[in-house]
Amino acid sequence: MTDTFVAAELASQPSTWRTAASIAPTFADVLPQRGERVAVVGCGTSWFMAMTYAVLREQAGFGETDAFAGSEFPADRPYDRVVAISRSGTTTEIVTLLTQLDPAKTVLITAVEDPPAAAVVGHTVALPFADERSVVQTRFATTALSVLRANLGHDIEALAIEAEHAMEIPIDDLLDSDQVTFVGLGAAIGLTFEAALKTREAAQFWAESYPAMDYRHGPIAIAQPGRLVWSLGEAPEGLRDEVGQTGATFVQHPLDPQAGLVVAQRFAVALAGKRGLDPDKPRSLTRSVILSP
Repeated sequence: MTDTFVAAELASQPSTWRTAASIAPTFADVLPQRGERVAVVGCGTSWFMAMTYAVLREQAGFGETDAFAGSEFPADRPYDRVVAISRSGTTTEIVTLLTQLDPAKTVLITAVEDPPAAAVVGHTVALPFADERSVVQTRFATTALSVLRANLGHDIEALAIEAEHAMEIPIDDLLDSDQVTFVGLGAAIGLTFEAALKTREAAQFWAESYPAMDYRHGPIAIAQPGRLVWSLGEAPEGLRDEVGQTGATFVQHPLDPQAGLVVAQRFAVALAGKRGLDPDKPRSLTRSVILSP
């Protein structure tokens, strides 16, 4: 499946992350400022990037930051700025929400130069170089996250180098598994949700995701030989041994969780190929969810 759109797009992430870092200063005045109370919204993959950024922003001391699915935004809660992430800028929940907010406080991060949602926001951060032909998102989402991380002062060049390493990590020995659970801590939790989603979307494969500390509170009951427990980033002390006692395989790579997600993306695409599926044509999915009025 190396000739699929999604495989080529996920492999391009080190390049798109570097481009994101180079243009991030252009958007410094419209992205969240230090001390602002911020909400970040998205649907599916974009929501998971919002979750990750929210934790990273608070950890960096920039201010209170919440993440919501587009349909679940608390309309009565005040924010200084609302950032919406939408690859197409057409997703119904996002467009509907943005029409209800003060444009002066809204920012849209999108892959399209002039999407419908741009007409109802105060500022647009367009990343057309990260747009995708594949229905399954990879590089747009992580490139949007890279722009936001660059705005926090993170070293995106170092992150891109890690992503290049992620493209070389062997995964063939993981493809015979019959189930995978992704776990993570802090900012990695949103990325574990995304890793599981990619695996379900591309390969129609049983994948779950949990905060790593919470994994012990029930989900570990399904761990057994032939299944994977995959940690993005650091894992709680003792978790590897506990998983080992179940007979499941514990997977972990010494990478920033965002770069670790690249390995999981590769796993999902390779698994699709092994299962005879075309990851560019995921079952029941379209590039954008647009609901009838």
